[in-house]
Amino acid sequence: MNQNQPAQDPLGQVYAESDLSLPGIVSIKVESLPEPYRSLLAHSDDMTGTLEIAYGDRIRLRVLRRRNSGEVLLREVVLVLEGNDRPVEFGAIRIQLDRLSAGARGAVLEGKLPLGRILQDYRVKYRSRPLEFFRVQADAEMKKALGLDGSPTLYGRRNRLLTPSDGLLAEVIEILPPADPVSG
Repeated sequence: MNQNQPAQDPLGQVYAESDLSLPGIVSIKVESLPEPYRSLLAHSDDMTGTLEIAYGDRIRLRVLRRRNSGEVLLREVVLVLEGNDRPVEFGAIRIQLDRLSAGARGAVLEGKLPLGRILQDYRVKYRSRPLEFFRVQADAEMKKALGLDGSPTLYGRRNRLLTPSDGLLAEVIEILPPADPVSG
């Protein structure tokens, strides 16, 4: 399980703080991502924008758990389509609040919009750097968050958002439900 450790953080931290056992996350090569997951995950663009284009709808945030410790905000979240509340991503994010302007920071703490939308709205310059792709069998937490039955295999990525000077802005685990985007 040590070989999977990098893919677990920050989701591993959220699960540990909630006394949940993290399911086995298996690192895979980008070539092993089936479509439409490869198109949705294997890029260095903003995930919020990518999902909005793929599903043809704006995305909003549902916060499941959060912990703010000084300048670091840790959240377990679901991204949902604005039009029908359909979940399109489950994950965890650790945000360095001190790297944001007062306005962007306030919007993050409000917890209504995904970080990607806030970064765009407040014109925050950053780079997205996907570090790893993985697959995972949906556990009870993921199934509840995404409204799933059974134990489907889900695909995701571990990503870092960096400031222009390579400072860490956020670390994120992004896990997609079984997908059938309408376009993209």
